[in-house]
Amino acid sequence: MTQPTYFIPHGAGPCFFMEWTRGPADTWDRMAGWLKGLVAGLPERPKAILVVSGHWETAAFTVGSAPRPSLIYDYGGFPEPTYRLRFDAEGSPALAARVRDLLRAAGIASAEDHQRGWDHGVFVPLLLVEPQGDIPVVQMSLKAGLSPQEHLAAGRALASLRDEGVLIIGSGMSWHNMGGFSPAFTARSAVFDAWLAEALADPAKRDEALRHWSTAPHAHEAHPREEHLAPLFVAAGAAEGEPGAVALRDTVMDVVVSAFVFGAPGAARQAA
Repeated sequence: MTQPTYFIPHGAGPCFFMEWTRGPADTWDRMAGWLKGLVAGLPERPKAILVVSGHWETAAFTVGSAPRPSLIYDYGGFPEPTYRLRFDAEGSPALAARVRDLLRAAGIASAEDHQRGWDHGVFVPLLLVEPQGDIPVVQMSLKAGLSPQEHLAAGRALASLRDEGVLIIGSGMSWHNMGGFSPAFTARSAVFDAWLAEALADPAKRDEALRHWSTAPHAHEAHPREEHLAPLFVAAGAAEGEPGAVALRDTVMDVVVSAFVFGAPGAARQAA
């Protein structure tokens, strides 16, 4: 069966695995609960997961091919136990090679990294999505420049993986402004989130809207730099012609953030 594609919020550092003291203790509970239920809502259990995280950028799309990737604790100022988190899933050199073959067939240059581990945009949410680590995981980088057109094209090139049982996940945040998490931004985040949901819903207009996302209301307040939005472009590109829908809408740290699902009945899993 064809897997959907997802754009998921990966929270703030290791937020799901610590006592949260930077706001209400339950700030991340709803998002965590949704992530924990993601696999159960799929048409079938994935054979592998391909993740594009907002925390890896390279000159060309680069695929991690280590068979046993380490973890990169690329966050700072959190409790010491969060630097001992473990995620024991295996990588998949075979899937990494398949990703590169598909990109090559579409005329998209790529590279391979045999050593890089998984950053927290991968292992933190997947510790909730698949805590047993039974599903192989491969990470692909963003391409420097963060061109919506190029990332949509990469997603289109990888779309056939969905028919091979691969779940494609873009991992970022729909609102990512480190100076913009406060009540002053609540209303503006809701407006941007509503624009994003409308833009993703209509596949006939989606690519054009995403190419010009920076003209959306409060766009540059939502993303002073769009590395946490760019994974969405890949997820959307891999579901060309299929509708996108809000899968989760939450308010965390005083701003509205959403997850989106493309191309599956799972779109009806919205937790509004």
